[in-house]
Amino acid sequence: MNITQDKILIKRTSKEHIQNILKENLDWKILDIGCGYNANPLANVICDIQDLSNHYKDKKFIRLNSNENKLPFKDKEFDFVIASHVLEHVRDFKTFISEIERISNQGYIEVPTKLEDNLVFENKIDHIWHMDFDDVNQNLEISPRYQVLEPVLTVSSIKKFNEYFKKSFILELYWNDKINYVFLENKKDFKKLSILNLFKKYFSKKLRMFFK
Repeated sequence: MNITQDKILIKRTSKEHIQNILKENLDWKILDIGCGYNANPLANVICDIQDLSNHYKDKKFIRLNSNENKLPFKDKEFDFVIASHVLEHVRDFKTFISEIERISNQGYIEVPTKLEDNLVFENKIDHIWHMDFDDVNQNLEISPRYQVLEPVLTVSSIKKFNEYFKKSFILELYWNDKINYVFLENKKDFKKLSILNLFKKYFSKKLRMFFK
């Protein structure tokens, strides 16, 4: 099965499904960009702003220049591009998306949902954008990041939650030919929620029920 036959430009998928497709096409030239130390094992080219050449000795490693917007690859050089947990960090996301489209006809994007992004402490530091997906219009929705909940989880602990609630915390998207997206401004009237207050209300209700 070759997913280039899919006429849908961007849609939900699963990492497991993508892995199965890539295993059926081992002759593809696959790029994993911005992956840090966790590159997809089926990628044969790795690209990151860190010098990870010693970590990826068995693969072709290309170091990105953080001052250049253009990716150091030729037009349609790759059969497939993986960008997992990268887009939420990239300040010029429009150029990044355009460059991904330039160097390949298809790929996989993985980003945190708004819920996961709000719950994790570390995400407050370097995440710039929130992502959502419009299934009706098949658009990736990008908006400025905003904190609605006080974070209560670490990156390591959220991995445990992902075992049971992955679809609530992770957006897994396949794109073909073009990454359809829209930029949305934040609503200015949103109210910040306190998880501590929510827990207080919950336990207060439990206590009232207990003493009835």
